Amino acid sequence: MGQQASTGLTTFNQFWVYVMPLFGAYVADTYWGRFKTIWVSVITAIVGHVILTASGAPSVIAHPHNALAAFIIGLIIMGIGTGGFKPNISPLIAEQIPRRMYVKTTKKGERVIVDPAVTTARVYNWFYLFINVGALIGQLSMAYAERYVGFYLSFLLPTALFCVTLPVLFFCRKWYAHTKPEGSVLGPAIKILLLGVANRFHWNPWRFWKQLQAGDFWEDVKPSKMDPALRPAWMTFDDAWVDEVSRGWKACGVFLWYPLWWITYNQINNNLTSQASTMALHGVPNDVVANLDPFALIICIPIFDLFIYPAFRKAGIKFTPIKKITAGFWVGSAAMIWAAVVQAYIYKRSPCGSHPTGCAKADINVWAQTGSYVLIAISEIFCSITSLEYGFSKAPKNMRSLVAAFSLFMSAISSAICEAFNPLSTDPLLVWNYGIFAVIAAIGGTAFWFTFRKLDAQEDELNMLPTGHLGTKEAADDIEQTPSVGSRPPSDEKVH
Repeated sequence: MGQQASTGLTTFNQFWVYVMPLFGAYVADTYWGRFKTIWVSVITAIVGHVILTASGAPSVIAHPHNALAAFIIGLIIMGIGTGGFKPNISPLIAEQIPRRMYVKTTKKGERVIVDPAVTTARVYNWFYLFINVGALIGQLSMAYAERYVGFYLSFLLPTALFCVTLPVLFFCRKWYAHTKPEGSVLGPAIKILLLGVANRFHWNPWRFWKQLQAGDFWEDVKPSKMDPALRPAWMTFDDAWVDEVSRGWKACGVFLWYPLWWITYNQINNNLTSQASTMALHGVPNDVVANLDPFALIICIPIFDLFIYPAFRKAGIKFTPIKKITAGFWVGSAAMIWAAVVQAYIYKRSPCGSHPTGCAKADINVWAQTGSYVLIAISEIFCSITSLEYGFSKAPKNMRSLVAAFSLFMSAISSAICEAFNPLSTDPLLVWNYGIFAVIAAIGGTAFWFTFRKLDAQEDELNMLPTGHLGTKEAADDIEQTPSVGSRPPSDEKVH
């Protein structure tokens, strides 16, 4: 269908699967809980998989309009299933980790503090690694299945494997720690924010902004600070829950910057794949090259988790989430610079000049794209994995799926931004396409750091907040405990 049409359709899919998590998270936090929502979502996604497989059947694909209609319907249904799965699976995993800091003695006799924040970061590193193991195996097998057999086999392989998750979920259901839904928590969280804004409102924009940034913003909306006679009926929570909500809104503020990074990652899904098709492939399908990203992640994640991050901690360098995200923006910008340089050489070396699509291949080996994919993979470690960790650690317990969904929604916004730049996704403008995204990511990362450097200094303090309660404490069913060890370990103990 051409580069613009295919880019438009894949960008729509990217937008759809990152909008639906808002709905899936709301259902989980308010009504069903995370596990039941995941269960229903997997079944829904399987239905979408089956329709997608049918769209690639030879008898269907012989009628392009019918095949395209079935393909789009399959994408939409899969997106609904994805929307229930994505925002709930990562919080469910981290909830299996005890949220209490404690001291233990190793076999070597060394006393260490087990820090749940560090543990959560490590778990998400390996969670993301296994996602990419599946991506690498699946995308390689699908690309060659499509090339030598057909689309129906390409889509059938993940459909069959995905069905295996149902018995796994069923037989392991009793092993998981479950967090019960507590009714609508989004409403009170929004009302607290609006109440605080209303109390600080001023017609002078500068004065209004300064009052919003005042350090006592959240203190003034705590139940204990209000006259019981004037306290709203919806204020059925304690002061600790207000602190948690404050932390959750700050996390959402961090995620608001993510579209400026996601636009660099999204180039994997369309433009970089199309770029590969204009280069010397040497028998490799152009959509196989994109697997350099999960391959690089499989190599780089253990290196960062086992060597680089521990080396930083031993050296006393606090490579906090805010610092990681800032670095991710800059590395993503570098990936786009690499892609722009490669594209410029394609235009220079192609027999058709600045219109290489559909022409003889430029005499540039397709593996010249490696730098873009490796840099994007490293930026994912800094940005994408950290968003899982940051969202879980900063969200109130009964809003974790919603905060995770908000983080995912930023990818949908980036897809909308990419749609606006879609006119640049064609020859001879692709150098401008990559160059503009590089500049946006670099400026965004710099502005991000200066915006949140004060929040970065509060990282340990925010992680040590006690769990709050919405409604009566008896009904809260709190399964977590406040940390039993201070935020700073004794000098003779190490943090693991």
